[in-house]
Amino acid sequence: MAPSSSSSWLRLRVLVLVACLLPSFIQCKIRIYKFNVMVTNTTRLCSTKPAVTVNGLFPGPTIFANEDDHLLVKVVNQVQYNLTIHWHGIKQLRSGWADGPAFITQCPIQPGQTYVYNFTITDQRGTLWWHAHIGWLRATVHGALVILPKLGVPYPFPHPDSEVVIILAEWWKSDIETLINSAMKEGLPFQVSDAYTINGQSRPISNCSSEGGFSFPVEPGKKYMLRIINAALNEELFFKIAGHSLTVVEVDATYVKPFKTGTIFITPGQTTNAILEADLGTGNYLMAASPFMAEPVPIDYTAATATVHYSGTQSSAATTLTDLPPRNATPLATAFVDSLKSLNSQRYPARVPLTVDHSLLFTMGLGFNPCATCIHGSRIAAYFNNISFIRPEISLLNAHFFNISGVFADDFPGNPPIRYNYTGEQPTNLRTMEGTRLYRLAFNSTVQLVLQDTAMITPENHPIHLHGMNFFVVGRGLGNFDPEKDPSNFNLVDPVERNTVGVPSGGWVAVRFRADNPGVWFMHCHLESHTLVGLEMAFVVDNGQGPNQSVRPPPRDLPSC
Repeated sequence: MAPSSSSSWLRLRVLVLVACLLPSFIQCKIRIYKFNVMVTNTTRLCSTKPAVTVNGLFPGPTIFANEDDHLLVKVVNQVQYNLTIHWHGIKQLRSGWADGPAFITQCPIQPGQTYVYNFTITDQRGTLWWHAHIGWLRATVHGALVILPKLGVPYPFPHPDSEVVIILAEWWKSDIETLINSAMKEGLPFQVSDAYTINGQSRPISNCSSEGGFSFPVEPGKKYMLRIINAALNEELFFKIAGHSLTVVEVDATYVKPFKTGTIFITPGQTTNAILEADLGTGNYLMAASPFMAEPVPIDYTAATATVHYSGTQSSAATTLTDLPPRNATPLATAFVDSLKSLNSQRYPARVPLTVDHSLLFTMGLGFNPCATCIHGSRIAAYFNNISFIRPEISLLNAHFFNISGVFADDFPGNPPIRYNYTGEQPTNLRTMEGTRLYRLAFNSTVQLVLQDTAMITPENHPIHLHGMNFFVVGRGLGNFDPEKDPSNFNLVDPVERNTVGVPSGGWVAVRFRADNPGVWFMHCHLESHTLVGLEMAFVVDNGQGPNQSVRPPPRDLPSC
C-alpha cells in the first residue's frame, strides 16, 4: 500500500506538475483538490452543534472542472467515523475504485487515514454533486460538482450572464449518526429533520441575527443559470421563485429541450439547471423549497426560504411571497416530469437502446423482519424483488476483480419471486429475504428495467439512483406495469437521460441502458431511510474484449477493511 503522508501527496503534486510540462501535455487538464473531513461547530436554527463537514463548510466546497478533465481528490478523514465520498453521476469509466459507496467499490477510509480519488470526467458536462456514501453522513458532507463544457464549446442555449449553485438539504439539531444508530437498534422510526435548507440556511428567523436566510442578488435584465441540487436525505422537493418562471435546460448533467415552468420538482439525488430571467426591475422575491409527499403524513413541515434581491432595492423593502404547492400536489409533479425530453440534437444525440438483451422487473417496498434488540421484536426492512440487501465485509468490486468466492452471489432474480397485485391487496407475510445478491450483465448488453412500487405496508415514492451508467426513462405510469400494453407507449425517440429517477407512489417507471462500463455498480433508493434498511442491489458488468473494456487494477492506496 502506498504511503498516504503529506510528503507522498506533495510528491504526487510535483509529478503532476512535471507531467504538465511535457510536450504530450500541452493542455494539462488535471485538477487537484484536498478534502479535510472534520468536526465543525456549526450554527443553524439559532443553535450551535458539532457537525461533520469538509474543510469546515456546510455545504462543502464546490468542485469546478471541464469535460475530459482528470481529478485527484485527496480525502483526509479526521473524524471518528468511517467515511467514503461518492461522485454522484460521474460514470467512472473503468475506474469503479473511485466511485465511493462503502463496501461496494471500496472499503471505508478509517479515522486518521487518507485516500486519493483518481478519475477522469469523460463525455459529461453539467451539474453533478458529491457526498458521503456511508451511514447518514451525507446530511452535512456534500457539495456541488460543476462540469463546464470543453474550452470553446458553448451551451446549446443562450449563455447566461452569471451562474449560481443552489443546494437544497435538510438539517437535524441532534447528532444524526446517534439518532439513526438508536433507531436501528431499537427498531423505531427514523426522526425527521428539523428544517430544510437552501445553501446551508433555513429561513429568516426573528430575533436571530445568524439566521437571515440565503440572499441571491440579481441585476435587472440579466439572465442567471441556477444549478439546483437536491441533497436532502429523505425528501422530494418543489422549488419556485415568486413572480418568476424558470426555463429548464438540463437535468442530471444532460441537456433537455428547454421548457418554462413556475415550479421545479426534484427528488433526492437529482440536479436541475434552470435559467432565471431577472425581468421585474426591482423588489425582493421569495425563493422556496417545500416537500412533496404523494401520501402526506401528519407532520408540520416548514419550507426553506431565501430571497432574490434586485439591485437598487432597499433591504427593508417587503418580500413578495409565493404560494407553496400542496404537499400532495401529484399532478404538478407529474406535469414537470412529463415535460422532460432529451435534447437529442446532432451534437447531443439520445442513444436509446432499441433492442433489449435483459428485460427485468424489480418490485420495491417495505416489510418487517425479526429483530432481537428491537422494542416490538421487529424492524422495518426494504427490498428489491423481496430481497433486502446485506453489505459484505469486503468490497464487492474487490471480490469481483480478484475472483474471491463467498462474498456475493450473482443470482439476483430478474423478476419478483411471486407475482401478485403489486398496488392492490398485499400478501399477509411481511418478511423479506436477506442477502448479497447481484445481477450479472455481459459487457455492452442492453437492459430494460421496470421499477414497480408496491403497496406493502404503504405505497411510497422512491428516487432510484444507478451508479456507473446513465439510463433513459422510456415510460412511466400509475398502478401495475402491463407488459402487453404499456411498452407500446414508450418514448424511444427523445426520452430524458438521467442517473436518478423518481418512481411514483403506487406506480412504475421503465428505463433502458447499455452496460458499457465494466465493474460493480450500485443501485439504490436515494431516501436514506430506505437505503439503510435494504432498498439496494448491484449489477456486476463483466469485462469486454481487450484492456479498454476491462476494469483497471485497484490503486495502491485503496483502503483495506
